[in-house]
Parts: sequence; structure tokens; C-alpha cells
Amino acid sequence: AGIAATALGAASVGGVAGAAVVGHDGTAAPAAAPAASVSNVAGSVQAVADQALPTVVEIKVSSPRGTAIGSGVILTADGQIVTNDHVVASLGPGSKITVRFHDGSTAGATVVGEQPSADIALIDAQGVSGLHTATLAQSSTVRVGDAVVAIGAPEGLNDTVTSGIVSYVGRKVTTEGESGQVSYDAIQTDAAINPGNSGGPLLDSSGQVIGINSAIYSPANASGESGNVGLGFAIPSSTVSQIVAQIRSGQTS
Repeated sequence: AGIAATALGAASVGGVAGAAVVGHDGTAAPAAAPAASVSNVAGSVQAVADQALPTVVEIKVSSPRGTAIGSGVILTADGQIVTNDHVVASLGPGSKITVRFHDGSTAGATVVGEQPSADIALIDAQGVSGLHTATLAQSSTVRVGDAVVAIGAPEGLNDTVTSGIVSYVGRKVTTEGESGQVSYDAIQTDAAINPGNSGGPLLDSSGQVIGINSAIYSPANASGESGNVGLGFAIPSSTVSQIVAQIRSGQTS
């Protein structure tokens, strides 16, 4: 079975660019109490977070239309970062991208290239070096029931970590992007991802990236706002690797 969704566009400060939504009626739940501490052992959520957080960035896109926030994954020590195309697709005259790293430092960034039909973009943070980098895994090994961790900036809350499992592999997801329809066979997860997680990683228990979080199905409330209901979708890392290689070789727009 497939699912139709619509990619979120730019939102004002305090809102985000990210994930994808379709909606019925729904209301926000109150914040849960902090979970008990988890031992920092290999494969634990804490261990994965400790390893991966320095490789995840918050991406702020400022344009005449407003400011939007998404997430990204560092691929090279000198600043190449992969994210969703819909995070940066609203750029126009007078726009700029600012990347915020885990240590709180920031840098300007430019778009290296985009593949709108795959919802993948590659950006380059300027004047940086020695960055922690993520590893893109072979997503063909992902199985239903595998433990996963998502990291990003949901609703602009940077360095947010959530966890869950792989709920389905090869889920057909269709969204409407800035340049037309986007369709891919996604990794479905119940790990909480929300607007702003877009472009951030879905990680396996070894801390490797198995997908780039891109969409959610979420009923919207009367004001049009939406949130996680346990149906999140990530572009598989093997697909991401192929698209990034094409961008680097100049084979995409």
C-alpha cells in the first residue's frame, strides 16, 4: 500500500520546513515526563545519540518570505551536508542559508545541487573544517522491527533525539514538492519525527544513517497545524548515496 502526503513549505520563525503532512482533525498532546536514563552501552539510544549528534545540523533558510528550519547530515569534514530539497527549495533573491552545528557554532552555506524529484539536496557550509561526519549505510539490509533513532530540529528544537523501530520497508510515498511530484520507496518508522526533522538522519543501532527523514502522515487540527502520529518516512540511504554522487558529478540540476 502507498500513502500520499504533501511536503511542508517554509514557515515563520518558530515553525519549520520539514516532513510532510495530510490531515483530518487532531490536537496536540501535553509534553511527557522525561524518560529514565538509558545505559550508554553499544546499541543503546544514548550511545547512538552520543555518536551521531555531532554529525547533525540545524539548517535555517531566511528569505523574503520568512524563515524556515530543517535538519541536515554532515558528509564531509569540510562541510558538505545532505538534506531534503524541500528544506532549501524556497530560496530566491535575498535568501541565505545558515547552518548551526552541535557545538553551537554557525556558518553560512550555499547549495551545491538539488534533485527535486528525489527530494534530496547537497549544501556546502563555508569556512569550516574538521567536522564530524556520518556514515551512510546500505539500506538494503534494513528489516522490519530493527531499532532506529531519529535526530533533528522538530519545531526548531535542535538536537532532539527520538527512537522507535522500522515499521515497514519499501512503503511507496508520494508528495508534492516545489517542482512537482516526488515519489520514493520509503523506510517507514514509528520514531517521532515532526516538521523540522526533514533532512535529518534515521539511524540504526550502530549509529549509521539508514535514511533521511522526509515525510510524515499526520492529521491536522482546525488551525492546520500537525504533528507526529507514529507514521514517519525516510528516503533510504542507498538512494541518498546515489543522488549525492549524481549531484557531485553534475548530473542533476
